[in-house]
Amino acid sequence: MILRFLAAVLLFAALLPTSRSALAQEAGVWLQVEAQPTLPEARERARAYASLFPETAGFQLRSGWFGIVIGPFPAAEAEDRLEQLKREGLIPPDSFIAFERNFGTQYWPPGGTLLPETEPVAEPAVDVEPAALPDETRAEARASEALLTEAERKDLQIALQWFGFYEGGIDGAFGAGTRNSMAAWQEAKGVLEPTGILTSRQRAELLQDYRTETASFGFSEVVEAESGITVTLPLGLVEFDHYEPPFVHFRAKTPDAPRIILISQPGDQAALTGLYDVLQTLQDVPTTGERSRDERSFRIRGTSGQVDTTAFARLTGGFIKGWMLISTPGNEARDARILERLESSFDPDSERALDPGMVVMGADTKAGLLSGLEIRKPRFSRSGFYVSQDGAVLTTVEAVSGCGRITLDRSVEASVALSDAASGLALLRPATPLAAPKAAEFQSGPERPGSEVMVAGYSYEDRLPAPVMTFGTLEELTGLNGEPDRKRLTLQALPGDAGGPVIDPTGAVIGMLLPPEASGGKSLPVGVHFALSAAGIARLLEPEGIRPLPSTTTGALPPSELSDIGTGMTVLVSCWD
Repeated sequence: MILRFLAAVLLFAALLPTSRSALAQEAGVWLQVEAQPTLPEARERARAYASLFPETAGFQLRSGWFGIVIGPFPAAEAEDRLEQLKREGLIPPDSFIAFERNFGTQYWPPGGTLLPETEPVAEPAVDVEPAALPDETRAEARASEALLTEAERKDLQIALQWFGFYEGGIDGAFGAGTRNSMAAWQEAKGVLEPTGILTSRQRAELLQDYRTETASFGFSEVVEAESGITVTLPLGLVEFDHYEPPFVHFRAKTPDAPRIILISQPGDQAALTGLYDVLQTLQDVPTTGERSRDERSFRIRGTSGQVDTTAFARLTGGFIKGWMLISTPGNEARDARILERLESSFDPDSERALDPGMVVMGADTKAGLLSGLEIRKPRFSRSGFYVSQDGAVLTTVEAVSGCGRITLDRSVEASVALSDAASGLALLRPATPLAAPKAAEFQSGPERPGSEVMVAGYSYEDRLPAPVMTFGTLEELTGLNGEPDRKRLTLQALPGDAGGPVIDPTGAVIGMLLPPEASGGKSLPVGVHFALSAAGIARLLEPEGIRPLPSTTTGALPPSELSDIGTGMTVLVSCWD
């Protein structure tokens, strides 16, 4: 047993980092940063490292894998250089010192020369297996563990944290938290006794699993000079695509990979709010999911059966910087690791942002600053108006029929509180109470046929940012068949105006404009429209706890004041799938 223990210790000691005195005897000292199982993967990762380290080289290893190394360095400087690059996050935390004696055929850079006195290894040598570490008893495992350096202990904590077993700090101290995470890892393997002490073989397996998985992500620091952003991205999954201010697009390398978009633009608090609103109009940002926003930043999580998107942006020093991760459901564990690296490494430059004029954009892109992203559009939009101070909105039944969801003024979610097919009236309530800018005041006195009226409505649906004022005439106080709750109007209204308030010269509401189909399917002369009367509206609203406000104004108002009243009370009502 003693001989077995000594053999295990000697074998494990051979795997430990070489001391400085031993390093000094080595002629060629390299930093191994990755290893890939196939040559194409290794060449791709070597190319990525070479963009940051011109001294990158690649060699086949004795295990049959393909190593990616940086160097060579003077032996006396290698360990300091290794620790410096780890601290700066430029190389993976499990990188280590490697030696020429362990290298085979050189595959990178293309056309590079082979190391002298190195016997080439046949390619791809997939049948070559690394030497297996001996198994250990619990006592032997604890003894070999005692030989670990602080850096090696931290590497094990990092690997356990990566796989979700460890949540503590990376301090190299094997306390209760680390021991419990080791036992949980052993238990998850299914065939290992959960002792909380890893044998040399188990430590090697854990680290190799970690290296293999992280290698597939290809996390590398990207210094995005144009946007003024430095961030670590999974370049094994994404690659740079194009600039379209304020976005930098990184496309997916494979169909199941995510997309990443960096955000960079000059701006202030109003621009940050505008960006928050714009992002939520995109097809890639589902309407369901968590939202949070304050004066300096926002975070959006949008989830659906097809898309899972997280977006973040912060206002600092006159610049708005952020990112979007656009993925698909079912990749939560992978995406959580990407998000962790994105957030922890995101470093915005406070002195520059993406130049809005660097790329010539088409009119559609300029109009929305949406940079090629597909805008989500409602099925249709109609008009409505506030009938209470807490934001209740009156509109037509047509505006809410068959809608998956309904919004007020593009962003406020609303639900149907009342839908009366006989009158054509629908009452909406916002998901959260809001203060109406202007609640309608209804005319309680008699109206005179032949008087001028104004309809405030979104004639062109959601294409204009404010309602349009359309002037016409009140022709009759009843419908064509004498209906008392109908008023006949003459004006040039469009479908988007339906649901808008009909306002008399004093600014009082005398009714709600109905859609053309309220004529009973008859083809009427151009300009003939109908409105639901104020009295009819009041009868329907009172059971809902809403008592319409009476108008107290008696004199006619100038057109500019009428327009302000109409704009204040009118709401864009949008119907979505």
